[in-house]
Amino acid sequence: MAVTKEIKAKLVTDFGGNKWNSGSTEVQIAILTAEIENLKEHLQIHSKDNHSRRWILIMVAKRRKLLNYLKSKNIEKYNEILEKLSLRK
Repeated sequence: MAVTKEIKAKLVTDFGGNKWNSGSTEVQIAILTAEIENLKEHLQIHSKDNHSRRWILIMVAKRRKLLNYLKSKNIEKYNEILEKLSLRK
């Protein structure tokens, strides 16, 4: 299942507060997490798809950078995001 406009819109409202706050760090992390989960499912079926494997590594690195930035700016939001998205540090 692909990450559709409806799913992204729901993530923006859930993590951004309103539908216009799509650029906040929390929203970017949530969208990247949804896309990573989607690619993980794809890679379980198509294990030799190296192009998708490369992109999942790029997205994980980008999410890690955003999480580090959020941790340095607002530790409470950081812990909240980790809990909501079931991420481990």
